[in-house]
This record gives sequence, structure tokens and C-alpha cells, in this order.
Amino acid sequence: MTEWVLFSVADGILSKLVSLAFQEIGLWCSLQDELDKLKNTISRIHAVLLDAEKKQTMNEQVKDWLGKLKDVVYDVDDLLDEITTEALRRRVMDGNKPTKKRSKVRC
Repeated sequence: MTEWVLFSVADGILSKLVSLAFQEIGLWCSLQDELDKLKNTISRIHAVLLDAEKKQTMNEQVKDWLGKLKDVVYDVDDLLDEITTEALRRRVMDGNKPTKKRSKVRC
């Protein structure tokens, strides 16, 4: 069961990374290469989870590792939610300013 939860959360993380907000952040902060690396890492996690799913019933260490990975994946998901929220907040605030000058984003 744990692995399916991780798959779902990992898919959500991948979706967030390809979202418009993250593309904008990548352009603002010159982080596109880092975001691409993170996308590749998430894809690799899927493959590892498939293997771990098969082994967890026979190996207590794998089961423990999956539990720890779940915590890390949730932390990453929370961080990406915060970044997305901040990007959207800045977009709204910039859209509400009377001048056409955009505020600079601090990375």
C-alpha cells in the first residue's frame, strides 16, 4: 500500500515540476537545469519503487526504507506546494499593481 501512495505523490510532484508556475520560477532563477534533474530523479524513484514493492514483503529493511522514503517524498511535495503558492501570489500581486513595471524576484 505504501508504494501506491508514493507513486501518487511522486506523480503529483512531477506534475508540479512541469507546471507553468515552476517553468516561470526556473526562468526567473536560472534553475531550469536543476528542475530537469529533479524531474529525472522523480522518474527514477518510480523504477526503484517498483522493485522495492516486490521485495518489501521479504525484507524488513526495504519496508523500513520505503517508510523513510515516504516521509521524504511528502516533505518534497510540501516544499513544492509552498513554492507554487509563492509564485502564484507574486503573479497576482504583480497583476494588481497599477504600473506596468514588474517586481524583481529574489531567488
